[in-house]
Amino acid sequence: MSKSAEDQRSSSLVVSRRTILAGTGAALAMPFIARQGMAAAKDVNVGVVVPLSGANAQFGINSRNAIQLVADEINAAGGIKSLGGAKLNLIIADSTSTPTTAATVAQRMISQNSVVAVLGAFASSLTLAISEVTERRGIPLLTMSFSDVLTERGFKNVFQVVSKGSTLGRAQFDYSVALAKASGETIGKVAIMYEDTAYGTSQAEGLRQAAKAAGIAVVLDEAYPLGVTDATPLINKLRSSGAQLVFPVSYLNDSILIVRTMRQQGLDIPTIGGAAGYVIPDFRKALADLGDGVLSISPANYDQAPELTERFRKRFGYFMVHEAIEHAALTGVLASALENAKSTAPDALRAALLGATFDQGWASVMTGGSVRFDETGHNKNAYPVMVQWQKDELVTVYPPEAAKGKAQWSKRG
Repeated sequence: MSKSAEDQRSSSLVVSRRTILAGTGAALAMPFIARQGMAAAKDVNVGVVVPLSGANAQFGINSRNAIQLVADEINAAGGIKSLGGAKLNLIIADSTSTPTTAATVAQRMISQNSVVAVLGAFASSLTLAISEVTERRGIPLLTMSFSDVLTERGFKNVFQVVSKGSTLGRAQFDYSVALAKASGETIGKVAIMYEDTAYGTSQAEGLRQAAKAAGIAVVLDEAYPLGVTDATPLINKLRSSGAQLVFPVSYLNDSILIVRTMRQQGLDIPTIGGAAGYVIPDFRKALADLGDGVLSISPANYDQAPELTERFRKRFGYFMVHEAIEHAALTGVLASALENAKSTAPDALRAALLGATFDQGWASVMTGGSVRFDETGHNKNAYPVMVQWQKDELVTVYPPEAAKGKAQWSKRG
């Protein structure tokens, strides 16, 4: 989707920072919060905290687009009928890429906008910060962030719709070894490269566990800072390690830099990304043919439920990326929980989220075809899929029961 088209879409969703700053000097140091029009008294305010500026802005835009799509559909169909047709009124905040900012805007929307729940915030480090606020205030936080910690601290108000980072890491490893074996290749040495964030460390731990269980040597296990500007030292270590596969876990800019540096140096060992930066259109657009054949684990993929996900492509002009899928599922789940609870009270909403299987509408777009949260708030029905860039589309190639195409296993694959 062109930037101008995205700007046109965004103009109806988010008030520009310049407009707000022109109206009040008090807002100079604060990120914006935008209301979706003037809410009627019966409307249900839902908080959305995602990065709309900075390095992770595209992920936040993708997430916001999906939440808006589903909210619009729910409202057009009559809103929350058990609440007299109440409409979902989105209160959108820019988390930027700073945990402190994410926590601040979450606190503000709970205090000032009386949101019944918060959706967000893509990056695990941001979501962890927000969860401290929502837990204190007893407000449900619905997230697609990966970090294992989110649902392992005994919090009562966190609901995680995706597989945990360690599970994604194990699947990233196990699926890759299975695909290699099917192609006639035996894997004995692998490399792990990950950014030193909550997301990267959780997923890297899953990769290590899987390698140990398989008796396969990890010959490079390297953390790097988010936003690395020169990947050459990292790729030099990878080359000298003798690894047959590499598992990079990165957000967008780092994923592009790592793969481009590998290819420019003629290093064509199979590359299996850790979702995030490896599974959005910007990755393929930036790398062109260099990205073709790159594999990645993903917590969801659009080819699993095209009857739903094609609505996103029709409206926004690009395929529905995984964070959009998961935020759409969460919005659908929240609406169903509100319908079942017949109340916006936090305790009633929490009980409704924990007490049902959500398998209708957008909730069914997740892997497993439904969402059911266990007592920790984790969706126990979720499982990862392996996807591959085949031209301009991401095709699910593993596990067999979910595959929509055949994996192209090669040096670049």
